[in-house]
Amino acid sequence: MMPLQFNPVKLFSGTGSRGLSLKIAESYGKPLGDVTIHKFSDGEFQPSFDESIRGCDVFLIQSTYQPSDNLMELLLMVDAAKRASAHYITAVVPYYGLARQDRKDKPRVAIGAKLVANLLKSAGIHRIMTMDLHAAQIQGFFDIPVDHLDGSVIFVPYIKSLNLPNLTIASPDMGGSYRARTFAKFFNAEVIICDKRRKRANEIESMSIIGDVTGQDVVLIDDICDTAGTLSKAAALIMENGAASVRAVCTHAVLSGKAVETVENSVLTELIVTDTIPLRVESEKIRVLSTASLFARAIANVNEHGSISDLFRV
Repeated sequence: MMPLQFNPVKLFSGTGSRGLSLKIAESYGKPLGDVTIHKFSDGEFQPSFDESIRGCDVFLIQSTYQPSDNLMELLLMVDAAKRASAHYITAVVPYYGLARQDRKDKPRVAIGAKLVANLLKSAGIHRIMTMDLHAAQIQGFFDIPVDHLDGSVIFVPYIKSLNLPNLTIASPDMGGSYRARTFAKFFNAEVIICDKRRKRANEIESMSIIGDVTGQDVVLIDDICDTAGTLSKAAALIMENGAASVRAVCTHAVLSGKAVETVENSVLTELIVTDTIPLRVESEKIRVLSTASLFARAIANVNEHGSISDLFRV
């Protein structure tokens, strides 16, 4: 039997994820490759690789949060890598932007998550690696391998370290109940759900609690924190119903507009996030846990034909 052949690995970063990419490269044990993003006076840009990638397994690291330049930059890097004869191209997208547009929830709207999948595949990727998609079904938008990393392996040890005496897991809405139940299994904890009704996007009409939180140390679980309006309102309602404390765990810290101010003015003890999106503003209430080691191990396992699911053991 012929031994497995491992191609040379090269890691490159887009401008939107430079900080995380440096930590991933350090954890992986290999420096980031040299890539230049040429900027033109009209705002156009052009990535170019400053070293040979012929025959290499190339990992392009870029979260596609706003502005849309981050996505366009990634697409151009993929195209450049394909034209430079890279052997295998993996898009490492810690935060997959437009993931909330995963279905037609009203007439005459786009399905943005599917469009992004089509664009990445057409650009030339062979594989995509991401974390905590807004809906796991988005994996089905791709006809190539998808490594969907689970943020719980980062959050669960931290929550355990808090030694909360009466832990209860909560979902800020009905749609997140499955995610909350998955977390609760690690602690054998009860789950409560905040049932919210929206007037429109980013605006809540009403909210109620399903379950008892009296005397409980509640941890809200969500994938994205955008305006922080849902989390702050859910936290306030939970405390009003007799909880001892309330925290929130969110993988992707979008934190748009006055979100950081909303978190600071809320009853949340802390908001625990990851570094899939760099924080625009620091806050004593926001704790950032790094995903670098998890992504580095996933990259190594892909290159060495190892198991990805083995990384999800807490």
